[in-house]
Amino acid sequence: MTGQTFQIVTLIVTLGAVAFAFATGMWAYRLTAGARAAQTLWRRRTSELEDKIARADSVFGAHPGLVLVWDEPPFDETDTGWGHPRIFGSPVALASLLRFAEASDGPDPASTLMEGLADYEARSAGGDETTLRLRFQELMRQGSPFSLTILGPGGRFLEVDGRAAGTQLVVWLSDSTIRGLEESGARGRVEEAQRLVSKDPLAFLDMLGRAPFPAWRMNATGRLEWANQAYVNAVDAEHVDQVLQKQTTLDAGMAEQAARATAKADVVGDTRVVVVGGRRRSMQFLVFPVSGGAAGFALDVTEGEEAKADLSRFRRAHDETLNHMAEAVVVFDRSKRTAFHNTAFSKLFKLDEAWLNDRPGHGQLLDRMREKRLLPEQADFSAWKAQELARYEAAPGDETPDELWPVPDGRTLRVARQRHPLGGLMLIFEDKTDELALRARYNTLINVQRATLDKLHEAVAVFGANGRLQLNNNAFEQLWGFDPDELDGQPDFEAVAETCATLFADDRVWNDIRARVTDPSPQARKQVTGEMHRSDERVLTYLTRPLPDGATLICWDDVTDSRRIEEALRERAEALETSERIKTEFVEHVSYQLRTPLTTIGGYADLLAQGFAGELTDRQKEPMAAIQSASSHLAKLIDDILDIAAIDAGQFELDLGDVNLEEVVREAAELVAARADHNAIKLDVRVDGDVGLLRADRNRLKQVAMNLLSNALRHVQAGGSITIGARREGDQLTLWVNDNGEGIAPEKQASVFDRFARGERGGAGLGLALVKDIAQLHGGWVELKSEPGEGTLVACHLPAEARSMATPKELDLKGVLQDDSRMATDS
Repeated sequence: MTGQTFQIVTLIVTLGAVAFAFATGMWAYRLTAGARAAQTLWRRRTSELEDKIARADSVFGAHPGLVLVWDEPPFDETDTGWGHPRIFGSPVALASLLRFAEASDGPDPASTLMEGLADYEARSAGGDETTLRLRFQELMRQGSPFSLTILGPGGRFLEVDGRAAGTQLVVWLSDSTIRGLEESGARGRVEEAQRLVSKDPLAFLDMLGRAPFPAWRMNATGRLEWANQAYVNAVDAEHVDQVLQKQTTLDAGMAEQAARATAKADVVGDTRVVVVGGRRRSMQFLVFPVSGGAAGFALDVTEGEEAKADLSRFRRAHDETLNHMAEAVVVFDRSKRTAFHNTAFSKLFKLDEAWLNDRPGHGQLLDRMREKRLLPEQADFSAWKAQELARYEAAPGDETPDELWPVPDGRTLRVARQRHPLGGLMLIFEDKTDELALRARYNTLINVQRATLDKLHEAVAVFGANGRLQLNNNAFEQLWGFDPDELDGQPDFEAVAETCATLFADDRVWNDIRARVTDPSPQARKQVTGEMHRSDERVLTYLTRPLPDGATLICWDDVTDSRRIEEALRERAEALETSERIKTEFVEHVSYQLRTPLTTIGGYADLLAQGFAGELTDRQKEPMAAIQSASSHLAKLIDDILDIAAIDAGQFELDLGDVNLEEVVREAAELVAARADHNAIKLDVRVDGDVGLLRADRNRLKQVAMNLLSNALRHVQAGGSITIGARREGDQLTLWVNDNGEGIAPEKQASVFDRFARGERGGAGLGLALVKDIAQLHGGWVELKSEPGEGTLVACHLPAEARSMATPKELDLKGVLQDDSRMATDS
């Protein structure tokens, strides 16, 4: 049972599994029925597409050209690649076009082909010259379609068409030779461009081959295809085949420059330094696109570059020189903008350096200067400014003269304008304020000098270092007889001396004066004086004096009258000297002859008065006393005459010593006291304090006191009074005598001290004259005060130290010591 049951269960399970599997299979079949139908559909569509592609390939294979398709633009603004377009067409067409472009097959034949064709000479349907590169760029950026005919090597032509297909770019390339088309129509499109060369191509090639500068041609890939003989020589090659085989270039930048020229479709010029013939040369490389690539020339611009460098250095040196100038300089370029200014310019106008470095325009600069009140005041500033700016368009010959600008701040500026050699305008400013002030002062000084010279009675002429007359006064013209017109134009010394020689013809003197004027040596430029005796009997003294500026002043003085007066005075002096000598000799002779008998008379009179010959009677005593008085007076008179004669002869010497002036005064008073009593005259002595000592001649001072007292006794009546005294005031002592006598009239006081001036009461007139002489010998002086009817005061003022010319030097020791002490103190 168990076994049967187990089998039954197993059978049931098996039958259930089979039923489930069948149900599942049916369900799955029904679910996959749609997928099988879709697979069949896609398989059929794929077969159709493959058939269509096969037919398209057959069509493209039969097309005698290529079709390039870009799904997206191949390059942007900075990229010049051609991307990876799809190629449609026969392999034969591809190989033919690669040969046309002189390109080799590679992993990317489409890009190689386009790069090889991009720069060949091409003509558009309208006949315009262009290149495939330019027209493809327009197609890519602007969607502009194009149709071109490209002329390739060997006279082959290529038809190129470009279109935009949605987001795709399509280019059709067809080789006319493969298509079997007539080439004459396509050739006609480029025939006009080649007409000039086609007339004589050999001459054209020969011309380029013989050109004195290197010339070459490269294809679109940068490979050198042709070079002339100058190129061969420049690279030190033997022949052109060697250059082409080794692809020898002048420098490494030629290929890159050719690529830039073809990409730009215009001439590209660079200046580079290359070694040619073992020397460094500056070459200007000019590369321009041609059909199939680029061509170029190399021009030797070494001298031009050196000239540019020299010009640059010169400009720097010129600017540096201008920057060290004291004058302010500003340069404007052709565009009227500031190109240069020196330091003096910014300082003169107090302008900000940073603002000037921003290169303001000429008009801006004038506006800024007007704001700062650094321009002359203008009634119409706009018109004046326009006139200033119009100088840039003025003709070169219309240069304006220098101007003076009175600036409101009180300065005066000189403005000079000139065309700058490199274009534009250069302005030079100079502060002339001080110069104009000095010039005004100089002109004033010259006018003052001229007026001063014209007021002089001496004739004055000033000759410059060049020997020409620069200045003269009217006295010069009158003294030498010149007309004013003769001295116009600064005549030279020869012409002036020739006219003067008519009155003074001593060539030696004129040659000496000429040497003082024209010889610059220190030996010649010294002050010289001389004398001229002219033919008109006039006597002139002249003086030449060198002036600091190299000129020479010559002065003439007419001393004719002075010489005549001098001659007369000389003759008179000689006569007076002779007369004085005769007088002196007479006085000495007479005095000597008188002294001997006078001594005899006086001596016998004294003997008789003393009773030597017997006692005198009363009647005899009076005459004897008169004889004694007369002989005494006569003896004193003779002594005075001899003293005066000694003073006049310069032989009067003082016997100096220490003198007590008070003792001298009292002794003199005692000597005349008896005479004063006899005449009933009161005699007083007055000494103010301690007068001390003075260095003087005691006997001569006593003689002075006696003479003053004797003079007073003669002019004081009975009952009058006389006072003698002395006083000291510093280093000065005074001996004086005062009386209340009759006095002296004012008109006679000036002659009181003259010799032999007789008073109203008689007398020889020698006493006061001798007082004056003795006082002066001591270095003193005499004072007189008198009023008629009131008396007379005579004072003799004496220094404490005698300083007379007659004083022996060895006696004036104290004065010497004082002078030495004073000099030491000053030092």
